[in-house]
Amino acid sequence: MYHNPVLLHESVEGLNMHPHGTFVDVTFGGGGHSKLILSKLEEGGKLFAFDQDQDALANVIQDQRFVFIPQNFKYLKNFLLLHGQPQVDGILADLGVSSHQFDEASRGFSTRFEGKLDMRMDKNNPLTAADVVNTYDQQALTVVFNTYGELQNAWKMAQTIIEARNAHPIKLTTDLRNVLAKHLPRGKENKTLAQVFQALRIEVNQEMQALESFLEQSIQVLKPGGRLVVISYHSLEDRLVKNLMKTGNVKGETSKDFYGNNLSPFILVSRKAVIPTEEEIAMNPRARSEKLRIAEKK
Repeated sequence: MYHNPVLLHESVEGLNMHPHGTFVDVTFGGGGHSKLILSKLEEGGKLFAFDQDQDALANVIQDQRFVFIPQNFKYLKNFLLLHGQPQVDGILADLGVSSHQFDEASRGFSTRFEGKLDMRMDKNNPLTAADVVNTYDQQALTVVFNTYGELQNAWKMAQTIIEARNAHPIKLTTDLRNVLAKHLPRGKENKTLAQVFQALRIEVNQEMQALESFLEQSIQVLKPGGRLVVISYHSLEDRLVKNLMKTGNVKGETSKDFYGNNLSPFILVSRKAVIPTEEEIAMNPRARSEKLRIAEKK
């Protein structure tokens, strides 16, 4: 089941659409954003949609203005060139994991279900979460938990995993939960475990590297006046998005002209991030951490 995206109307409005423009939805998923974008396009308009998850194929929209590209958005520029579209009027990205992916126990994304430690967005990816947990050494595991999960006791968690896997491979989500039980603070068990799962998922899918690549390509792909609209779910993603929009690079390194003016290729449309309403959070608690940022190319 694919749920309605949070901040749906705000994000599509952020594209500042005109009916004959060309737009890209780089995280197609259940097609919620794409359907709304298409409803605002006339015959001359075009929408390209990217998704690396094979499950998204079931939602492809039959419309002559719509082109589906079953790829990771890190290949944005190459595939748009392949389709004869070097520049576009707007790009929308709704990062993170869809509710559908969380709700499929077999995918291993959720702490709520027993399933294989998989966590691959693209099922052709040779690396699974089980591979990370059972083959990475203590140093490498610590880096993953520290960097992508922002976990205080990353080193001890890694040590416990290595001791446990020496006795038995850790194959299921419940195996991992049981192994790490003593490191989950009372009252914060689910939150801490969610951070562990987030860290593994980001590592398996190389999410931060893909996001950096996509964001930097977006500068080249957008026409002047084109909009970049991004919804992020955690501080690691949001930091990269914020840096790119403010400075023109994901590191946030400012470059200035002779007169001291910021040389960012973007104008911030929203100075602050747009966040979901209390009603939206009540309907979908995962939305609590969502941040929407919009920038326009100079």
